[in-house]
Amino acid sequence: MQVFIYTPPSVPWLDLRYIDEDIIIINKPSGLLSNPGMAEHTFDSAVTRLQELYPETILVHRLDCDTSGIMVFARTKQAESNLKTQFQNKETQKEYIAEIEGHLMKESGTIDLSLGKDEKRVPLQKPKKDGRKAVTHYQVLEERNDNTLIKLLPETGRTHQLRVHMLALGHPILGDEFYANKSVIAKRQRLSLHARKLSFTHPMTKEWMSFVSKHSF
Repeated sequence: MQVFIYTPPSVPWLDLRYIDEDIIIINKPSGLLSNPGMAEHTFDSAVTRLQELYPETILVHRLDCDTSGIMVFARTKQAESNLKTQFQNKETQKEYIAEIEGHLMKESGTIDLSLGKDEKRVPLQKPKKDGRKAVTHYQVLEERNDNTLIKLLPETGRTHQLRVHMLALGHPILGDEFYANKSVIAKRQRLSLHARKLSFTHPMTKEWMSFVSKHSF
């Protein structure tokens, strides 16, 4: 297994981490959409910025606007199909870092809590017995006064899964304007959630690849 840290040319408006004929890896900043929104003023996004240099760029998966971290994009239809299949079949490995309010009773554990749409607060999610299965593993990394730095390993990729799962434990992610109360939001200027590591099989060479970026909180 190879771990790639930083190799490609500098792009001033995007943190480009790796590029070859089939894929592009970036470290998305918090506050940038993965793909364009519905409104005209939300056209700016990670994929549209990449398409300015590489028009063939195709979105494969998404990170929430407020979540930072590693993303992979395809440069061919064949690579797109292969990567999307890997995500759908849970053949990729994703690791997140988050800072949450309070201290957990257990240093590690698993949250198995199905999620569905909150009809009263679209597009928010909430726990639902008849919702889509959602599983997250967590591990404490560091206790920081009244907060805790944790590693999150999601088995599934539901909308807002990590935010809702941590809220369900009674420990919302700091800076989460969707689910946390005002005191928790005020502790951080941004959502303290970062996609630290992404591992997958290269769609053409079949090599297992891992990309890592440091968190900033």
